[in-house]
Amino acid sequence: MGSIKIGPTGLGSVRESEKTLQEFSKNGFNNCEVLFVQKVYIDKEEAKEIKEFAKKNKIDLSVHAQYFINLNSEEKEKVHASIQRILKCCEIGHELGAKSIVFHPGFYGKEFQKTKTLEDKKRVEEETFQNIKKRVLEIMETIEKKKWNVELCPETMGKVNVFGSPEEISRLVKETGCSFCIDFAHILAREKKVDYEKIKRLFPQKKWHCHFSGIEYGDKGERNHIRVEKKQWKELFENLPKDKDITIVCESPYSVEDCIEGLKVLNDK
Repeated sequence: MGSIKIGPTGLGSVRESEKTLQEFSKNGFNNCEVLFVQKVYIDKEEAKEIKEFAKKNKIDLSVHAQYFINLNSEEKEKVHASIQRILKCCEIGHELGAKSIVFHPGFYGKEFQKTKTLEDKKRVEEETFQNIKKRVLEIMETIEKKKWNVELCPETMGKVNVFGSPEEISRLVKETGCSFCIDFAHILAREKKVDYEKIKRLFPQKKWHCHFSGIEYGDKGERNHIRVEKKQWKELFENLPKDKDITIVCESPYSVEDCIEGLKVLNDK
């Protein structure tokens, strides 16, 4: 049998971190994703302290890297900056004891917008895949050299013009040995449904790091993350595989409240 852990996104300020983690523990949460989406705001010494607070409160930490990452940029400087941002998150993540480093891999680029045929579209998608794969391998090489105990988790993405379909992330995992983040809200926004059987086939691994929230979306995919309804928690738990160890990070704008609701639904099953 597997296990399901639920926790919120966002640790908040360093000063309040001990108190925050105690509150999370009281609420029954098992994990928390530290948001470096604008910048890495924790230094190495602070990270070591927070790691101890998290251990004491039995909270697993993970990291979400900056939003402005594009491993497929046409500009070398932007690719270099993206790699450096991910590496900084890995360095501090290691000190935090955070295993999973989640990031948005990149965009298909301007050429994708101009493609007129399916053949052209596939060619651009393949070029994008190869560029991102090359850079993920480069980052993993540095992680190994530095002996950081972290795993890269490229995330399934919610917009149709962005690299990160379930198939692409699954292939990236197979061809590089990196880990992954399955974002169910993003998959719904991108594909207009969540095919749980397909997800199970694409990700046979024992451990899953996942994101979940309500979501508003249109033809082009994701618009906004919104609150999770009770029935959405129920649907998720009914469809998750029973033999895996699954970490769920709730990314709704009311992450803590929605996690409390999610735990109630999970415990009432």
